[in-house]
Amino acid sequence: MRVRTVLAFILVFVVFPAALGLVTWRQSRTREALAELERIRRDMSIALAEKVESERRIQVLASRQRVVPLARERLGMHTPEGSELVLLPVEWVP
Repeated sequence: MRVRTVLAFILVFVVFPAALGLVTWRQSRTREALAELERIRRDMSIALAEKVESERRIQVLASRQRVVPLARERLGMHTPEGSELVLLPVEWVP
């Protein structure tokens, strides 16, 4: 009977609290991992939004509606008239 009492004591005061501690530790690690995952997802979402905004800005800056007036203003360029066009012969080599 004494051996059973000692085993019960070990089970109740050592093994059971250790198992509970292990479960608590695993749950806290899981929460930390999920928080990190959420942070990474948020960062990715922000980076994607910045990428989309940058692509949109590039399209606006490279658009004909913006480039033509700037070329006229800053570089003095203009649309050529018929007499200003020069056509060069192109030799086709397959």
